[in-house]
Amino acid sequence: MTILVAVTDDGTGAVALGAALAEAARRDTAVVALNLRAGPLAVPAGAPVTVVDRTSGVEDGDAVLERLESDTDVDLLVIGVRRRSPVGKAFLGDVAQRLLLEAEVPVLAVKA
Repeated sequence: MTILVAVTDDGTGAVALGAALAEAARRDTAVVALNLRAGPLAVPAGAPVTVVDRTSGVEDGDAVLERLESDTDVDLLVIGVRRRSPVGKAFLGDVAQRLLLEAEVPVLAVKA
């Protein structure tokens, strides 16, 4: 069993990683961090985290869903969310909302 966490460039990515590490400690399991950042992902020293970079050219939501399909050992997805206006959601879409609706595993959504 593992926990998959989607780590983005904004502040919600760091919060999601912290929540995933805390949940992994409670469950005594490993964490797979899907790096959705532009650069490398720095993780705390000694943390039980395996970092996986997304395939170039793949959008954030697709990268997470593809990883969930390929890694059948994942039993929890952790994502960071931020407040968005209804107009912003309508015009720009919302990756977090898509993951909440389409993920085949339970999703832990954390706010910054």
